[in-house]
Amino acid sequence: QVQLVESGGGLVQPGGSLRLSCAPSGRTLSSYAMGWFRQAPGKEREFVAGISRGGGTTDYSDSVKGRFTISRDNPKNTVYLQMNSLKPEDTAVYYCAASVQAILIRSTIPNFWGQGTQVTVSS
Repeated sequence: QVQLVESGGGLVQPGGSLRLSCAPSGRTLSSYAMGWFRQAPGKEREFVAGISRGGGTTDYSDSVKGRFTISRDNPKNTVYLQMNSLKPEDTAVYYCAASVQAILIRSTIPNFWGQGTQVTVSS
């Protein structure tokens, strides 16, 4: 079992930025492809971004492409989601996810999930 711990959520104004972080508890990050999903009130959970084990390949949803960047620092055992130019429609609970596959893309079903961190974009 892998426990994923997210941090970095909060309240930000439209156009602002936030960086989310996720670290696996007691496990080596490099063993997993990683990703971020989100779920807005009344909507289904959706894929946001994914990254391969080594960090060389990424995938993004069309709604965040060009604004969000997923990255990983394996020596620091942490994966990040840099979110820029935030919009009210980005408001959601953001979940970190891990997969035993080589890469986590939009069609991947993750093996492990974090508890989620709230991101609210509002003026």
